[in-house]
Amino acid sequence: MLGAQCVLGCNHLGLNMATIRLVQNDTGPQLRFTITDTLTNAAVDLTFATVVLHFRAINTEVLLFSRTATVLAPATDGVAILQWLSGDLDIDAGEYEGEVEVTFPTGLRETIFNILQFVVREEFA
Repeated sequence: MLGAQCVLGCNHLGLNMATIRLVQNDTGPQLRFTITDTLTNAAVDLTFATVVLHFRAINTEVLLFSRTATVLAPATDGVAILQWLSGDLDIDAGEYEGEVEVTFPTGLRETIFNILQFVVREEFA
C-alpha cells in the first residue's frame, strides 16, 4: 500500500490532516508529493510512473479535472510536483477534495487512501 505526504509552499501538510487553502484563478502554489511504501516508509521508485491528482467538489462524484504531476529526478526519491494550470482554479469558492493516483509502468494502479482536502476562496480582483 502506498502513502504520501504533501508539502505546500514551506508548510508541511500530512494528507487528510490539514486543509489546503487556495484562491480562485491562482496557478500556485505547487503541491509536492512524496510517495512512500506504508509498510517500510521507504520512498517509492517512480521511474516511468505517472502521478495524477483527481479533483472534485466535496460531496459530489463528478471530477472537475485530473492533473498529472511531474516526477522529479531522481525518480527513486518518490517525489512529484503538481503545478496548477490556468483555469484549474476557475471554480466556485467552496470545499473540494482530491485523490492521488500512481500508475506504474507495469500498468499497476494504486490510489493513495487518504483524501486531500481543499478550500477555495473568492479572489478580490
